Amino acid sequence: MMIMLTLATLAVLALATLAGTAWLERRYAPDGEMVAVDGGALHVVDIGPRDGGPAIVLIHGASANLRSMRPLGDELATTHRVILIDRPGHGYSPRQDGAQSSPTTQAAMIDAALRRLGVDRAVIVVHSLAGALGALMPLNHPKRVAGLVMLAPVTHPWRGGVGSLNKIIATPLIGPLLARTIVLPLGLGFVTPGARTAFAPQPMPADFVDDSATPLLLRPQQFRANAFDLVTLKEAVRAQVSRYPQIAVPTVVLHGDADTIASVDIHSRPFVAAVPHAKLIVLPNIGHMVQYAAPGLVVREIDAMLAAARPKAAVLQ
Repeated sequence: MMIMLTLATLAVLALATLAGTAWLERRYAPDGEMVAVDGGALHVVDIGPRDGGPAIVLIHGASANLRSMRPLGDELATTHRVILIDRPGHGYSPRQDGAQSSPTTQAAMIDAALRRLGVDRAVIVVHSLAGALGALMPLNHPKRVAGLVMLAPVTHPWRGGVGSLNKIIATPLIGPLLARTIVLPLGLGFVTPGARTAFAPQPMPADFVDDSATPLLLRPQQFRANAFDLVTLKEAVRAQVSRYPQIAVPTVVLHGDADTIASVDIHSRPFVAAVPHAKLIVLPNIGHMVQYAAPGLVVREIDAMLAAARPKAAVLQ
């Protein structure tokens, strides 16, 4: 009897997840285009004027999609070409296999998408987990990168883990089962508190969860992709740390000293110490969402990097 009841409960939750996923995808429909690359495709939003200079590429972090970077992108797009990208497995970019959790693979796919879009050079702007792949862009794809702007990036291994739930979701059998049954129905109640934690000590904008389409994270495939990204991240950054002194592009890192998700002392300070001529801007009493807490400063740093890159771009043309 207990087995029958358990199976019936799981079946109801699975149906609720299917219905919830369909509802989320109607509510937060894709608003960009799919760009085919080796290993799959990436969903991108390409906005702003084509002014002949380097484009700006915005790449989101964990538990998110390109819409989390959209307010910054809209501001920059008044004067520059801006490309926002859903990382593989997030938003509306599909994920083909577990290898696409690798920062190396994600960087290669993003480089291929930029090539398909006709972007010769770009300032790469990354947030949080995307710091790992952002650091690899000028190392593995140097001709594409005019500059690198890191916002509260993850760049180094840290003490501790990434949460028991992520480890469970990333395991075979039980992970897919949970992702297809309980995650979405139960997770809806945790999306807003989780987002508030990311913003703290700043208040979360009232419409952030809806505007950023954060609930898309609860879809089974994205939730699994996010878990794989987090579970494999520490070893990925451990393997690339020794290469940071080879980064040769202009680099600016902005990080809040009140960030409880990615510590400025664990990540940004050692990264800037390793990268030649990199600049670190530490923001007092600012949390993890730098692009929301200090958008004006972020825009000014990006504009300054673009201005410095234009003469080089003109020579290359």
